[in-house]
Amino acid sequence: MKTWTEADIPDQTGRTVLVTGANSGLGLQTSLVLAAKGARVLIACRNPERGEQALRTVSAGAAVAPELISLDLADLSSVRAAAARAEEITGGKLDVLINNAGLMAAPKGRTKDGFELQFGTNHLGHAALTWLLMPALRRGTNARVVTLSSLAATGGRVDFADPGFEHRRYNPAAAYSQSKIANQIFALELDRRLRAAGDDVISVAAHPGYTATNLNSNMANAQGHPVVRKLVGGVTFLGDLLIAQGVRTGALPSLIAATAPDVNGGDYIGPRLFRGIRGNPTVVPPLRAALDRENGRKLWDLTAKLTGVTPDPA
Repeated sequence: MKTWTEADIPDQTGRTVLVTGANSGLGLQTSLVLAAKGARVLIACRNPERGEQALRTVSAGAAVAPELISLDLADLSSVRAAAARAEEITGGKLDVLINNAGLMAAPKGRTKDGFELQFGTNHLGHAALTWLLMPALRRGTNARVVTLSSLAATGGRVDFADPGFEHRRYNPAAAYSQSKIANQIFALELDRRLRAAGDDVISVAAHPGYTATNLNSNMANAQGHPVVRKLVGGVTFLGDLLIAQGVRTGALPSLIAATAPDVNGGDYIGPRLFRGIRGNPTVVPPLRAALDRENGRKLWDLTAKLTGVTPDPA
């Protein structure tokens, strides 16, 4: 893959993109760039006040007026309502879904449906939204699902017997890592099933490296987080200053995954330098756990059971 900048993003006129968590950080930057390139951007977020502010910000440079969709990924009834609203707004045709939103190293908590908060929000909510929007994506043109994973997925594992930390001690960093490896496993399993079903839609995974966003404060404060130790040698307070890249660069993997003509289903896009910490994006190897087809099958089935949403493709 060639070296990419925002200038290389193709014209997005006529394309409709839904971005979750679009009110701040990577989601807002992704929305700004795509809207400026001509896309109709659906800004999906939980907080209405921050959503309205993001809508004004994106509108200022948009070629096509963006629209706001209320979405709380920690509430499956909200996920269903958001999918229905997106279908209504778009006339049932969506070209790109970017599963960007997430919680990082959050204190112990539960979603409205009773799931561990990070697994429920970062993975289950996005998986349900993806399945519900698949009919609209099939009507799109060169449609894509882009799901954000993280460097924190390294060393993470999905405990299929106890994903909700009901029978083991809760650790916020371990829960976050579990949710992000689940994102990566789901993205690759989705693409396998899309190919097997003969669909034109592709599924791509991406990660932003170590990017300075408001999520990083939670990461730095997660005691003993292995990724923090590995990336910044324990000097977590100086991490942003020493190695973190800006949001504009951190959003490039998502933007490439969503728009680049040479991206293939099942690709994993991330920074090329310093073991994926920063730098211009490229195709990088997915984690072994994500490539494991049995992990993919088990997560797919578990997700369907927990969410009650019919998987699509089946």
